[in-house]
Amino acid sequence: MAECSSRRVETIYRTRDPVKNLRIRVSLQRVTPTALFTQHILQPALQQGQDLIEMTTFDIPASGEMTSSYRTHDQEEVVLGWQEKLFSQFEIDLFKNQQSCQSPLDFQYHNEILSLQETEERKNFRIFTYTDFDRYTSMKEYSQTMTTSTKEDRSYLTERMSHIRCRRQERRITEGKIPHSRIITWAPNEEFVRNNHVVNNPMQTMYIMGDLGPYGKLGKREDEYVLCTIKVDSNGVLSIKPDFSGSKSAYRIETEGEKKELWLYTINDVSITVQKEDQDREKNLFKDLYNRHKEYLNTLVGEEFEIPPLGALKLFVNGEIVSAEGYEYDNLYVQFFLELPDNWFCPSQQQLSGVTQTCSTKVEGRENVAYFSYPFNFEMTLRSDNQPEGSYTLTCQTWRPILPGTSEMYRFFVGGLLELEDMTYIRTPSTFKGERLSRFGFRTETTGTVTIKFHCMQQCRTFLDSSMARKRSQNVLERMGGLTHQASLHSVLAAFEHAQQRMHEARENLSKDLLHTSTSLDPE
Repeated sequence: MAECSSRRVETIYRTRDPVKNLRIRVSLQRVTPTALFTQHILQPALQQGQDLIEMTTFDIPASGEMTSSYRTHDQEEVVLGWQEKLFSQFEIDLFKNQQSCQSPLDFQYHNEILSLQETEERKNFRIFTYTDFDRYTSMKEYSQTMTTSTKEDRSYLTERMSHIRCRRQERRITEGKIPHSRIITWAPNEEFVRNNHVVNNPMQTMYIMGDLGPYGKLGKREDEYVLCTIKVDSNGVLSIKPDFSGSKSAYRIETEGEKKELWLYTINDVSITVQKEDQDREKNLFKDLYNRHKEYLNTLVGEEFEIPPLGALKLFVNGEIVSAEGYEYDNLYVQFFLELPDNWFCPSQQQLSGVTQTCSTKVEGRENVAYFSYPFNFEMTLRSDNQPEGSYTLTCQTWRPILPGTSEMYRFFVGGLLELEDMTYIRTPSTFKGERLSRFGFRTETTGTVTIKFHCMQQCRTFLDSSMARKRSQNVLERMGGLTHQASLHSVLAAFEHAQQRMHEARENLSKDLLHTSTSLDPE
Protein backbone atom coordinates (compact mmCIF):
# COMPACT_ATOMS: atom_id res chain seq x y z
CA MET A 1 0.00 0.00 0.00
CA ALA A 2 1.22 3.50 -0.77
CA GLU A 3 0.47 6.77 0.97
CA CYS A 4 -0.41 10.10 -0.55
CA SER A 5 2.53 12.32 -1.26
CA SER A 6 0.82 15.57 -0.29
CA ARG A 7 0.75 16.83 3.28
CA ARG A 8 -2.53 16.02 5.04
CA VAL A 9 -3.74 17.34 8.39
CA GLU A 10 -6.18 15.59 10.71
CA THR A 11 -9.20 17.61 11.88
CA ILE A 12 -11.37 16.87 14.92
CA TYR A 13 -15.14 17.44 15.03
CA ARG A 14 -17.70 16.84 17.77
CA THR A 15 -21.24 15.87 16.86
CA ARG A 16 -24.41 14.98 18.73
CA ASP A 17 -26.12 13.39 15.74
CA PRO A 18 -25.80 9.65 15.00
CA VAL A 19 -22.78 8.91 12.85
CA LYS A 20 -24.96 6.80 10.55
CA ASN A 21 -26.30 10.08 9.08
CA LEU A 22 -22.84 11.01 7.75
CA ARG A 23 -22.58 11.27 3.95
CA ILE A 24 -19.31 12.05 2.15
CA ARG A 25 -18.78 12.82 -1.54
CA VAL A 26 -15.38 11.82 -2.94
CA SER A 27 -14.29 13.02 -6.39
CA LEU A 28 -11.16 11.56 -8.00
CA GLN A 29 -9.54 12.63 -11.30
CA ARG A 30 -6.29 11.93 -13.07
CA VAL A 31 -4.42 14.93 -14.46
CA THR A 32 -3.63 14.19 -18.14
CA PRO A 33 -1.41 16.20 -20.47
CA THR A 34 -4.34 16.75 -22.82
CA ALA A 35 -6.42 18.29 -20.08
CA LEU A 36 -3.58 20.51 -18.93
CA PHE A 37 -2.93 21.83 -22.40
CA THR A 38 -6.63 22.34 -23.03
CA GLN A 39 -7.30 24.20 -19.79
CA HIS A 40 -4.12 26.08 -18.95
CA ILE A 41 -1.32 25.96 -21.53
CA LEU A 42 -2.46 26.27 -25.11
CA GLN A 43 -3.68 29.75 -25.82
CA PRO A 44 -3.73 30.34 -29.62
CA ALA A 45 -2.80 33.78 -30.76
CA LEU A 46 -5.72 35.00 -32.76
CA GLN A 47 -4.47 38.50 -33.04
CA GLN A 48 -3.49 39.70 -36.53
CA GLY A 49 0.18 39.24 -37.33
CA GLN A 50 0.89 36.85 -34.47
CA ASP A 51 1.33 33.15 -35.25
CA LEU A 52 3.07 32.00 -32.04
CA ILE A 53 1.69 29.91 -29.16
CA GLU A 54 2.20 31.49 -25.76
CA MET A 55 3.26 29.06 -22.94
CA THR A 56 1.91 30.09 -19.52
CA THR A 57 2.25 28.73 -16.01
CA PHE A 58 -0.69 26.98 -14.40
CA ASP A 59 -1.96 26.18 -10.91
CA ILE A 60 -3.70 23.16 -9.45
CA PRO A 61 -7.42 23.58 -10.21
CA ALA A 62 -9.84 24.11 -7.37
CA SER A 63 -12.47 21.60 -6.34
CA GLY A 64 -15.11 23.10 -8.57
CA GLU A 65 -12.95 22.87 -11.73
CA MET A 66 -12.46 19.10 -11.87
CA THR A 67 -15.23 18.02 -14.21
CA SER A 68 -14.18 19.09 -17.72
CA SER A 69 -11.71 17.78 -20.30
CA TYR A 70 -11.29 14.38 -18.58
CA ARG A 71 -11.92 10.89 -19.93
CA THR A 72 -14.56 8.75 -18.25
CA HIS A 73 -12.14 6.15 -16.86
CA ASP A 74 -9.89 8.93 -15.47
CA GLN A 75 -12.49 10.42 -13.15
CA GLU A 76 -14.99 9.09 -10.62
CA GLU A 77 -17.34 10.50 -8.01
CA VAL A 78 -18.98 8.46 -5.27
CA VAL A 79 -21.21 9.36 -2.30
CA LEU A 80 -20.44 7.18 0.73
CA GLY A 81 -22.18 6.50 4.04
CA TRP A 82 -20.59 5.59 7.35
CA GLN A 83 -19.11 2.05 7.25
CA GLU A 84 -20.50 1.53 3.74
CA LYS A 85 -18.57 -1.22 1.98
CA LEU A 86 -17.42 -0.66 -1.61
CA PHE A 87 -15.32 -3.49 -3.03
CA SER A 88 -12.06 -2.93 -4.87
CA GLN A 89 -11.14 -4.85 -7.98
CA PHE A 90 -8.63 -6.83 -5.92
CA GLU A 91 -11.34 -7.91 -3.44
CA ILE A 92 -13.71 -8.83 -6.26
CA ASP A 93 -11.09 -11.06 -7.87
CA LEU A 94 -10.25 -12.56 -4.48
CA PHE A 95 -13.63 -13.20 -2.90
CA LYS A 96 -15.50 -14.31 -6.00
CA ASN A 97 -13.63 -17.58 -5.62
CA GLN A 98 -15.19 -19.44 -2.70
CA GLN A 99 -11.98 -21.36 -2.01
CA SER A 100 -10.29 -18.11 -0.95
CA CYS A 101 -12.85 -17.46 1.80
CA GLN A 102 -11.85 -18.38 5.33
CA SER A 103 -13.83 -16.30 7.83
CA PRO A 104 -17.60 -15.69 8.00
CA LEU A 105 -16.93 -12.15 6.79
CA ASP A 106 -15.19 -13.52 3.70
CA PHE A 107 -18.20 -15.69 2.85
CA GLN A 108 -20.48 -12.68 3.33
CA TYR A 109 -18.35 -10.69 0.89
CA HIS A 110 -18.45 -13.63 -1.50
CA ASN A 111 -22.26 -13.59 -1.60
CA GLU A 112 -22.41 -9.81 -1.97
CA ILE A 113 -19.95 -9.85 -4.88
CA LEU A 114 -21.92 -12.55 -6.66
CA SER A 115 -25.11 -10.51 -6.26
CA LEU A 116 -23.35 -7.44 -7.63
CA GLN A 117 -22.16 -9.33 -10.70
CA GLU A 118 -25.67 -10.62 -11.34
CA THR A 119 -27.39 -7.27 -11.04
CA GLU A 120 -24.51 -5.19 -12.49
CA GLU A 121 -25.24 -2.41 -9.97
CA ARG A 122 -21.66 -1.63 -9.12
CA LYS A 123 -21.27 2.12 -8.69
CA ASN A 124 -17.51 2.29 -8.21
CA PHE A 125 -14.34 1.20 -9.96
CA ARG A 126 -11.45 3.18 -8.52
CA ILE A 127 -12.87 4.44 -5.22
CA PHE A 128 -13.50 1.76 -2.59
CA THR A 129 -13.57 1.43 1.21
CA TYR A 130 -12.18 -0.63 4.06
CA THR A 131 -14.59 -0.80 6.98
CA ASP A 132 -13.85 -1.28 10.66
CA PHE A 133 -14.12 -5.10 10.36
CA ASP A 134 -11.70 -5.57 7.48
CA ARG A 135 -8.25 -7.04 8.03
CA TYR A 136 -6.65 -4.04 6.40
CA THR A 137 -8.03 -1.72 9.11
CA SER A 138 -6.66 -3.85 11.95
CA MET A 139 -3.23 -4.10 10.32
CA LYS A 140 -3.18 -0.39 9.52
CA GLU A 141 -4.13 0.65 13.05
CA TYR A 142 -1.52 -1.61 14.56
CA SER A 143 1.33 -0.57 12.26
CA GLN A 144 0.85 3.18 12.33
CA THR A 145 3.28 5.26 14.37
CA MET A 146 2.51 7.53 17.31
CA THR A 147 4.84 10.37 16.27
CA THR A 148 6.13 11.90 13.05
CA SER A 149 9.67 10.72 13.64
CA THR A 150 11.12 8.30 11.06
CA LYS A 151 13.24 6.63 13.76
CA GLU A 152 10.44 5.91 16.19
CA ASP A 153 10.78 2.76 18.30
CA ARG A 154 7.56 1.06 19.29
CA SER A 155 7.36 1.38 23.07
CA TYR A 156 5.22 -0.64 25.43
CA LEU A 157 2.59 2.12 25.53
CA THR A 158 2.49 2.23 21.72
CA GLU A 159 1.83 -1.50 21.59
CA ARG A 160 -0.98 -1.23 24.14
CA MET A 161 -2.61 1.76 22.46
CA SER A 162 -2.51 -0.04 19.10
CA HIS A 163 -4.52 -2.91 20.55
CA ILE A 164 -7.01 -0.49 22.12
CA ARG A 165 -7.63 1.36 18.85
CA CYS A 166 -8.43 -1.96 17.19
CA ARG A 167 -11.17 -2.82 19.70
CA ARG A 168 -14.76 -2.71 18.54
CA GLN A 169 -17.43 -0.81 20.39
CA GLU A 170 -19.77 -3.79 19.99
CA ARG A 171 -17.43 -5.96 22.05
CA ARG A 172 -17.85 -3.88 25.17
CA ILE A 173 -19.62 -5.46 28.14
CA THR A 174 -23.32 -4.79 27.89
CA GLU A 175 -25.20 -3.36 30.83
CA GLY A 176 -26.53 -5.91 33.24
CA LYS A 177 -24.00 -8.65 32.45
CA ILE A 178 -21.32 -9.55 34.96
CA PRO A 179 -17.88 -10.20 33.48
CA HIS A 180 -16.22 -13.53 34.11
CA SER A 181 -13.02 -11.88 35.30
CA ARG A 182 -12.58 -10.52 38.79
CA ILE A 183 -13.82 -6.95 39.25
CA ILE A 184 -11.41 -6.11 42.08
CA THR A 185 -7.83 -7.28 42.34
CA TRP A 186 -6.73 -6.98 45.95
CA ALA A 187 -3.02 -7.58 45.36
CA PRO A 188 -2.09 -6.26 41.89
CA ASN A 189 1.41 -7.05 40.74
CA GLU A 190 3.59 -4.89 38.53
CA GLU A 191 2.63 -6.69 35.33
CA PHE A 192 -1.07 -6.29 36.10
CA VAL A 193 -0.62 -2.54 36.59
CA ARG A 194 1.28 -2.25 33.29
CA ASN A 195 -1.42 -4.09 31.38
CA ASN A 196 -4.35 -2.12 32.82
CA HIS A 197 -2.92 1.39 33.21
CA VAL A 198 -4.06 2.46 29.74
CA VAL A 199 -7.04 4.65 28.86
CA ASN A 200 -9.64 2.52 27.07
CA ASN A 201 -11.58 4.59 24.57
CA PRO A 202 -12.57 2.27 21.69
CA MET A 203 -13.27 3.77 18.31
CA GLN A 204 -14.44 2.73 14.86
CA THR A 205 -12.33 3.39 11.78
CA MET A 206 -13.11 3.64 8.07
CA TYR A 207 -10.68 4.08 5.17
CA ILE A 208 -11.63 5.56 1.80
CA MET A 209 -9.21 4.19 -0.78
CA GLY A 210 -8.35 4.81 -4.40
CA ASP A 211 -7.06 2.36 -7.03
CA LEU A 212 -4.78 4.54 -9.16
CA GLY A 213 -3.54 1.84 -11.50
CA PRO A 214 -3.66 2.10 -15.31
CA TYR A 215 -7.01 1.71 -16.99
CA GLY A 216 -7.77 -1.96 -17.65
CA LYS A 217 -5.14 -3.13 -15.13
CA LEU A 218 -6.92 -2.42 -11.84
CA GLY A 219 -6.67 -4.74 -8.86
CA LYS A 220 -3.02 -4.50 -7.80
CA ARG A 221 -2.30 -3.87 -4.13
CA GLU A 222 0.66 -1.59 -4.86
CA ASP A 223 -1.66 0.81 -6.72
CA GLU A 224 -4.01 1.29 -3.74
CA TYR A 225 -3.73 4.65 -1.97
CA VAL A 226 -5.43 5.99 1.16
CA LEU A 227 -7.59 8.98 0.25
CA CYS A 228 -9.21 9.62 3.63
CA THR A 229 -9.25 8.17 7.17
CA ILE A 230 -12.34 8.63 9.37
CA LYS A 231 -12.51 7.66 13.06
CA VAL A 232 -15.41 7.99 15.50
CA ASP A 233 -15.43 7.15 19.23
CA SER A 234 -18.30 6.56 21.63
CA ASN A 235 -18.27 10.20 22.82
CA GLY A 236 -19.29 11.64 19.45
CA VAL A 237 -15.77 12.80 18.51
CA LEU A 238 -15.14 12.46 14.77
CA SER A 239 -11.65 12.81 13.29
CA ILE A 240 -11.04 13.00 9.55
CA LYS A 241 -7.70 13.06 7.74
CA PRO A 242 -7.46 15.06 5.56
CA ASP A 243 -10.13 17.63 6.31
CA PHE A 244 -13.12 18.33 4.10
CA SER A 245 -12.07 20.21 0.99
CA GLY A 246 -14.78 22.85 0.94
CA SER A 247 -13.53 25.82 -1.07
CA LYS A 248 -9.88 24.79 -0.74
CA SER A 249 -7.76 23.38 -3.52
CA ALA A 250 -7.95 19.70 -4.33
CA TYR A 251 -5.60 17.23 -2.65
CA ARG A 252 -2.78 15.77 -4.73
CA ILE A 253 -1.49 12.22 -5.08
CA GLU A 254 1.66 11.47 -7.04
CA THR A 255 1.96 7.79 -7.83
CA GLU A 256 5.16 5.84 -7.41
CA GLY A 257 7.07 3.76 -9.90
CA GLU A 258 8.55 4.50 -13.30
CA LYS A 259 5.41 6.11 -14.70
CA LYS A 260 4.49 8.79 -12.21
CA GLU A 261 1.03 10.25 -12.54
CA LEU A 262 -0.74 13.09 -10.76
CA TRP A 263 -4.20 12.59 -9.31
CA LEU A 264 -6.48 15.16 -7.69
CA TYR A 265 -9.35 14.43 -5.33
CA THR A 266 -11.77 16.30 -3.10
CA ILE A 267 -13.71 15.26 0.02
CA ASN A 268 -16.92 17.07 0.98
CA ASP A 269 -19.60 16.62 3.57
CA VAL A 270 -22.96 16.14 1.83
CA SER A 271 -24.99 15.03 4.84
CA ILE A 272 -28.62 16.04 4.67
CA THR A 273 -29.22 19.21 6.67
CA VAL A 274 -32.12 19.09 9.07
CA GLN A 275 -34.92 21.45 8.11
CA LYS A 276 -36.06 24.18 10.46
CA GLU A 277 -39.42 22.47 10.95
CA ASP A 278 -37.69 19.26 11.99
CA GLN A 279 -35.41 21.17 14.35
CA ASP A 280 -38.38 22.86 16.00
CA ARG A 281 -40.19 19.52 16.24
CA GLU A 282 -37.13 17.95 17.87
CA LYS A 283 -36.74 20.89 20.24
CA ASN A 284 -40.39 20.65 21.30
CA LEU A 285 -39.99 16.91 21.76
CA PHE A 286 -37.03 17.36 24.09
CA LYS A 287 -38.86 20.15 25.92
CA ASP A 288 -41.86 17.90 26.48
CA LEU A 289 -39.55 15.12 27.66
CA TYR A 290 -37.82 17.41 30.15
CA ASN A 291 -41.17 18.68 31.46
CA ARG A 292 -42.39 15.13 32.00
CA HIS A 293 -39.19 14.24 33.79
CA LYS A 294 -39.57 17.34 35.95
CA GLU A 295 -43.12 16.34 36.84
CA TYR A 296 -41.91 12.86 37.67
CA LEU A 297 -39.29 14.26 40.03
CA ASN A 298 -41.91 16.49 41.63
CA THR A 299 -44.07 13.46 42.32
CA LEU A 300 -41.12 11.80 44.03
CA VAL A 301 -40.12 14.83 46.10
CA GLY A 302 -43.50 16.43 46.66
CA GLU A 303 -44.43 20.08 46.98
CA GLU A 304 -45.52 20.17 50.61
CA PHE A 305 -42.73 20.60 53.14
CA GLU A 306 -42.97 20.53 56.88
CA ILE A 307 -42.89 24.04 58.34
CA PRO A 308 -41.66 24.53 61.91
CA PRO A 309 -44.03 26.12 64.46
CA LEU A 310 -44.15 29.87 64.88
CA GLY A 311 -41.26 31.12 66.98
CA ALA A 312 -39.24 27.90 66.58
CA LEU A 313 -36.03 27.25 64.64
CA LYS A 314 -35.10 23.92 63.07
CA LEU A 315 -31.44 23.07 62.72
CA PHE A 316 -30.17 20.34 60.39
CA VAL A 317 -26.58 19.33 60.99
CA ASN A 318 -24.53 17.23 58.58
CA GLY A 319 -21.26 16.49 60.29
CA GLU A 320 -18.12 14.49 59.81
CA ILE A 321 -15.63 13.07 62.27
CA VAL A 322 -12.52 13.86 60.24
CA SER A 323 -9.47 12.60 62.10
CA ALA A 324 -7.77 11.96 65.43
CA GLU A 325 -4.14 12.46 66.37
CA GLY A 326 -1.85 12.46 69.34
CA TYR A 327 -2.74 9.01 70.72
CA GLU A 328 -0.07 6.55 71.78
CA TYR A 329 -1.77 3.44 70.35
CA ASP A 330 -3.03 2.36 66.91
CA ASN A 331 -6.46 1.17 65.67
CA LEU A 332 -8.56 4.00 67.05
CA TYR A 333 -12.32 4.46 67.04
CA VAL A 334 -14.60 7.23 68.34
CA GLN A 335 -17.80 6.67 70.29
CA PHE A 336 -19.86 9.83 70.50
CA PHE A 337 -23.03 10.94 72.25
CA LEU A 338 -24.97 14.16 71.69
CA GLU A 339 -26.75 15.73 74.65
CA LEU A 340 -29.16 18.51 73.79
CA PRO A 341 -28.96 21.70 75.88
CA ASP A 342 -31.93 23.45 77.44
CA ASN A 343 -34.82 24.49 75.16
CA TRP A 344 -33.66 22.10 72.43
CA PHE A 345 -35.56 18.96 71.44
CA CYS A 346 -35.41 16.46 68.60
CA PRO A 347 -37.73 13.81 67.08
CA SER A 348 -38.13 10.62 69.06
CA GLN A 349 -36.66 8.48 66.28
CA GLN A 350 -33.52 10.61 66.09
CA GLN A 351 -30.30 8.80 67.06
CA LEU A 352 -27.99 11.01 69.06
CA SER A 353 -25.13 8.54 69.52
CA GLY A 354 -22.89 6.40 67.38
CA VAL A 355 -19.50 4.80 66.92
CA THR A 356 -17.04 5.05 64.07
CA GLN A 357 -15.11 2.30 62.36
CA THR A 358 -11.71 1.23 63.65
CA CYS A 359 -9.03 3.16 61.78
CA SER A 360 -5.29 2.60 61.58
CA THR A 361 -2.97 5.55 61.99
CA LYS A 362 -0.39 6.86 59.57
CA VAL A 363 2.64 8.98 60.31
CA GLU A 364 2.41 12.61 59.14
CA GLY A 365 5.24 14.74 60.33
CA ARG A 366 5.78 13.67 63.92
CA GLU A 367 2.23 12.63 64.75
CA ASN A 368 0.23 9.48 64.10
CA VAL A 369 -3.05 10.53 62.46
CA ALA A 370 -6.14 8.35 61.97
CA TYR A 371 -8.54 9.55 59.25
CA PHE A 372 -12.10 8.41 59.90
CA SER A 373 -14.16 10.54 57.49
CA TYR A 374 -17.22 9.27 59.35
CA PRO A 375 -20.43 11.16 58.42
CA PHE A 376 -23.31 11.81 60.80
CA ASN A 377 -26.43 13.98 60.81
CA PHE A 378 -29.14 15.01 63.21
CA GLU A 379 -32.10 17.38 63.42
CA MET A 380 -33.18 19.48 66.39
CA THR A 381 -35.51 22.38 67.16
CA LEU A 382 -34.89 25.44 69.32
CA ARG A 383 -37.38 27.51 71.33
CA SER A 384 -35.00 30.01 72.83
CA ASP A 385 -33.02 33.14 72.12
CA ASN A 386 -29.71 31.26 72.10
CA GLN A 387 -27.85 31.33 68.81
CA PRO A 388 -26.01 28.19 67.60
CA GLU A 389 -22.94 28.26 65.37
CA GLY A 390 -23.04 27.94 61.69
CA SER A 391 -20.72 25.87 59.47
CA TYR A 392 -17.43 25.38 61.27
CA THR A 393 -14.65 22.93 62.13
CA LEU A 394 -14.10 22.00 65.77
CA THR A 395 -11.04 20.38 67.33
CA CYS A 396 -11.86 18.73 70.65
CA GLN A 397 -9.26 18.00 73.32
CA THR A 398 -9.86 14.57 74.85
CA TRP A 399 -8.93 12.94 78.13
CA ARG A 400 -9.27 9.57 79.82
CA PRO A 401 -9.86 8.59 83.46
CA ILE A 402 -7.08 6.94 85.43
CA LEU A 403 -6.86 5.19 88.78
CA PRO A 404 -3.77 4.93 90.98
CA GLY A 405 -2.23 1.53 91.37
CA THR A 406 -1.93 -1.25 88.83
CA SER A 407 -4.47 0.04 86.29
CA GLU A 408 -1.81 1.63 84.06
CA MET A 409 0.32 -1.51 84.19
CA TYR A 410 -2.73 -3.60 83.32
CA ARG A 411 -3.45 -1.28 80.39
CA PHE A 412 0.15 -1.55 79.15
CA PHE A 413 0.34 -5.35 79.14
CA VAL A 414 -3.26 -6.47 78.62
CA GLY A 415 -4.88 -3.46 76.96
CA GLY A 416 -8.14 -1.70 77.53
CA LEU A 417 -8.89 1.35 79.63
CA LEU A 418 -11.38 2.62 82.14
CA GLU A 419 -14.69 3.78 80.69
CA LEU A 420 -17.45 5.95 82.12
CA GLU A 421 -20.74 4.26 82.87
CA ASP A 422 -22.61 7.52 82.39
CA MET A 423 -21.45 9.54 79.37
CA THR A 424 -23.16 12.64 80.72
CA TYR A 425 -20.55 12.73 83.49
CA ILE A 426 -18.29 14.52 81.00
CA ARG A 427 -20.37 17.64 81.62
CA THR A 428 -22.87 18.39 84.35
CA PRO A 429 -24.83 15.14 84.71
CA SER A 430 -28.52 15.31 83.97
CA THR A 431 -29.23 13.63 87.33
CA PHE A 432 -27.41 16.31 89.35
CA LYS A 433 -29.79 18.54 91.32
CA GLY A 434 -27.45 20.49 93.60
CA GLU A 435 -25.80 23.86 93.28
CA ARG A 436 -22.14 22.82 93.32
CA LEU A 437 -20.61 19.77 91.65
CA SER A 438 -17.37 18.46 93.14
CA ARG A 439 -15.14 16.04 91.25
CA PHE A 440 -12.48 15.82 93.87
CA GLY A 441 -10.54 12.57 93.55
CA PHE A 442 -11.51 11.96 89.91
CA ARG A 443 -8.16 11.71 88.13
CA THR A 444 -7.77 12.18 84.37
CA GLU A 445 -4.98 12.34 81.82
CA THR A 446 -4.92 14.46 78.67
CA THR A 447 -4.69 12.41 75.43
CA GLY A 448 -5.08 13.47 71.78
CA THR A 449 -7.47 15.59 69.74
CA VAL A 450 -10.41 14.79 67.46
CA THR A 451 -11.33 17.03 64.51
CA ILE A 452 -15.03 17.33 63.63
CA LYS A 453 -16.79 19.31 60.87
CA PHE A 454 -20.35 20.65 61.10
CA HIS A 455 -22.48 21.93 58.21
CA CYS A 456 -25.71 23.40 59.55
CA MET A 457 -28.95 24.34 57.79
CA GLN A 458 -31.59 26.50 59.42
CA GLN A 459 -35.33 26.46 58.74
CA CYS A 460 -37.73 28.97 60.23
CA ARG A 461 -41.05 30.59 59.32
CA THR A 462 -39.36 33.93 59.69
CA PHE A 463 -37.86 33.38 56.26
CA LEU A 464 -41.38 33.58 54.82
CA ASP A 465 -42.07 37.01 56.25
CA SER A 466 -41.52 39.53 53.48
CA SER A 467 -40.95 42.35 55.93
CA MET A 468 -38.21 40.47 57.73
CA ALA A 469 -36.59 39.37 54.46
CA ARG A 470 -35.11 42.86 54.10
CA LYS A 471 -33.07 42.35 57.29
CA ARG A 472 -30.63 39.86 55.78
CA SER A 473 -27.77 41.15 57.89
CA GLN A 474 -29.43 39.74 61.02
CA ASN A 475 -29.49 36.07 61.92
CA VAL A 476 -32.62 34.03 62.37
CA LEU A 477 -32.73 34.15 66.14
CA GLU A 478 -32.31 37.91 66.12
CA ARG A 479 -35.31 38.09 63.79
CA MET A 480 -37.24 35.84 66.15
CA GLY A 481 -36.23 38.02 69.07
CA GLY A 482 -37.16 41.10 67.07
CA LEU A 483 -40.68 39.79 66.69
CA THR A 484 -40.93 39.25 70.46
CA HIS A 485 -39.59 42.71 71.25
CA GLN A 486 -41.88 44.24 68.67
CA ALA A 487 -44.89 42.51 70.22
CA SER A 488 -43.85 43.70 73.70
CA LEU A 489 -43.43 47.25 72.43
CA HIS A 490 -46.90 47.21 70.90
CA SER A 491 -48.40 46.00 74.15
CA VAL A 492 -46.62 48.74 76.12
CA LEU A 493 -47.78 51.41 73.69
CA ALA A 494 -51.33 50.06 73.82
CA ALA A 495 -51.28 50.16 77.63
CA PHE A 496 -49.86 53.68 77.57
CA GLU A 497 -52.57 54.87 75.17
CA HIS A 498 -55.24 53.23 77.34
CA ALA A 499 -53.85 54.92 80.45
CA GLN A 500 -53.64 58.26 78.69
CA GLN A 501 -57.24 57.92 77.57
CA ARG A 502 -58.32 57.14 81.10
CA MET A 503 -56.42 60.23 82.33
CA HIS A 504 -58.23 62.42 79.85
CA GLU A 505 -61.55 60.99 80.93
CA ALA A 506 -60.66 61.58 84.59
CA ARG A 507 -59.69 65.17 83.85
CA GLU A 508 -62.96 65.79 82.01
CA ASN A 509 -64.97 64.33 84.87
CA LEU A 510 -63.03 66.42 87.37
CA SER A 511 -63.71 69.61 85.39
CA LYS A 512 -67.40 68.80 85.23
CA ASP A 513 -67.53 68.19 89.01
CA LEU A 514 -65.72 71.45 89.76
CA LEU A 515 -68.07 73.38 87.46
CA HIS A 516 -71.11 71.84 89.12
CA THR A 517 -69.78 72.69 92.56
CA SER A 518 -69.04 76.28 91.65
CA THR A 519 -72.49 76.67 90.16
CA SER A 520 -74.20 75.38 93.26
CA LEU A 521 -72.23 77.70 95.60
CA ASP A 522 -72.90 80.84 93.54
CA PRO A 523 -75.53 83.11 95.32
CA GLU A 524 -78.49 84.39 93.42
